[in-house]
Amino acid sequence: MSDRGARRFSQAISEGDGISVIVEVDDPAAAQSAQEQGAEAIGLRSVLAGIHDATELPILWLAASPSDAADAGADALVVQARDEQVAELHRTALELGLDCVIGVATEDELEESLERLDPDIFLLAAENDGDPLEQTFDLLSSVPAGKLAIASVHAARREHVVELERAGIDAVIVGARDVAELVGGAPPQV
Repeated sequence: MSDRGARRFSQAISEGDGISVIVEVDDPAAAQSAQEQGAEAIGLRSVLAGIHDATELPILWLAASPSDAADAGADALVVQARDEQVAELHRTALELGLDCVIGVATEDELEESLERLDPDIFLLAAENDGDPLEQTFDLLSSVPAGKLAIASVHAARREHVVELERAGIDAVIVGARDVAELVGGAPPQV
C-alpha cells in the first residue's frame, strides 16, 4: 500500500472544480512537469526509479497487477472488465488498499461490472472503430450517479477536455505534453 501520505486517487479526481487531468508519463521529469502544470494524477505502465521524489501526485497503475502496483507505490490500478480474473484482481487491489478502476469498452461490460463488482470508478475506453468521444459519452450515460468516470480518449485539444467535462466525466487520461493548455492554464503560484 502507498505510504507516501499522498491523497488517494479517488479523492484527487473527485474533489475540486472541473475535470481532472491524469498524465501518462514514462520518466520522473515528465511527472514533475505534469504536477507543475496542474495535473491531478499520473499514470504509469512500469516502475520508474525516482518517481516518488519527482511528484506527490497519486499514481494510477495502468497495468493489471495489484502486487506490482502496490510494490511501485501506486494509489490505484486499472483492471479491464474483460479480464477473466477481474473479480479476483478487484478483490486483491482493494485488500492492498488500492483504488480499483474497472476499464470498460461496452455497455455490456459496464452492466456486468456493476452487477458483479459494483466498483466506484470506471475507465471508459472507446473501442477502435468509431468516434472515441461519442463512444465515451454513450458509455457515460450508463454509469450510475455517484460513480467516478475517467475517459481514455487521450484528448488532443482543450476543446475535447471541455466537452468531456460538460458531459460529466471526472477525469481524462492524456499523454505527457503541455498539460497547462488542457487544464486551462497553469495553476497559480502559492
